[in-house]
Amino acid sequence: MNSELRQRIHSIDMMRGLVMLLMLVDHVRERFFLHMQVNDPMDIDATSPGLFFSRFAAHFCAPAFVFLTGVSAWLYASNGRNLTGFLFKRGLFLIALEVTLVTFAWMGSFDTVWLQVIWAIGLCMLALAILHHLPFGVLLLVGLTLVFGHNMLTSIQFTQGDSLYPLWTILHDRGYLLQTEAINIKVSYPVLPWIGVIVLGYCAGPLFGKDISLKERKTALLRLGIFCLVLFGILRGANLYGETLDWSVQSTFLLTVMDVLNVTKYPPSLAFLLITLGAMFLLLRAAETDFIGKRTGIVSTLTGFGAAPMFFYLLHLYALLLINSVLLLFMEPNHGELLGVDHIGWIWLIALGLALVLYWPTRAFAALKQRKQHPLLSYF
Repeated sequence: MNSELRQRIHSIDMMRGLVMLLMLVDHVRERFFLHMQVNDPMDIDATSPGLFFSRFAAHFCAPAFVFLTGVSAWLYASNGRNLTGFLFKRGLFLIALEVTLVTFAWMGSFDTVWLQVIWAIGLCMLALAILHHLPFGVLLLVGLTLVFGHNMLTSIQFTQGDSLYPLWTILHDRGYLLQTEAINIKVSYPVLPWIGVIVLGYCAGPLFGKDISLKERKTALLRLGIFCLVLFGILRGANLYGETLDWSVQSTFLLTVMDVLNVTKYPPSLAFLLITLGAMFLLLRAAETDFIGKRTGIVSTLTGFGAAPMFFYLLHLYALLLINSVLLLFMEPNHGELLGVDHIGWIWLIALGLALVLYWPTRAFAALKQRKQHPLLSYF
């Protein structure tokens, strides 16, 4: 593998590492700041700016992961390997992981199975395993149609008991698939627009291929980033299309900015995807520059987290579960049944401390994965 290709992979790992750290902050919030819960979209009248922008930062995680999963799928196939089997196995593995280890990590029980981002990525992989056989132009059209067109489906709704309710809950409107005294199953990440994102990631894979120069790739990433952000500004600024909740001028400039940025995540609106993917393209371009590349500390830290994302995902969830369980042995809940902190600043400090602690085992696992090249290790 030549040095330029290594640099490209490093830029992807750096992007994954960055969003993993943002995800860590959000998951610390959900563990120790849940008494200040946020809706989707958020209620700007009841959400402090610190909490709002902490939650908004986490919006970048899922789009980046799903898109880069598509890019990675193209890179895998570009080496002549069987992508269909690869995606089917990985997709089924992620779904199994979501309903077992990930579900237990969140609540310490299986009373409710939450079908969240890992399940969504798994289903997207299964969809891409089939869709990638389409001609490239048709595949690109499918991705664009799902991302740009799914907001037209917002008015379509079904209630429990309708024959199409389970399918629509999986695809577009989150809700409970099953509610019994023994177990509940809830879809938190409807997957239809996410399938569009992974397809577009796959179509963008050639940008990271060996036939594209560094200059060409940086130019393409810059143009994509500017296009997405400008289109977001036009559509969202004029309340034209792409978001179910219109913004309006608020009593202060800060509240107005918050209202503009208050986009829907479940399922991700077009506005949500334009601003998050647009920023991701610009950050990927930044990761390809000499300015970033010469900062070996930044490269080492972010790639350390991004090279073993699933390992870090599981590790940090169980670390948070353990910390909360141990604290409850010595402390009483101070927010109803919850144990939490009183200021969002503590969430960032806890996340920083946890990142420092978990960096070394994550980096060590990434090195083990690279050294051993075992098929099972590659799943993490």
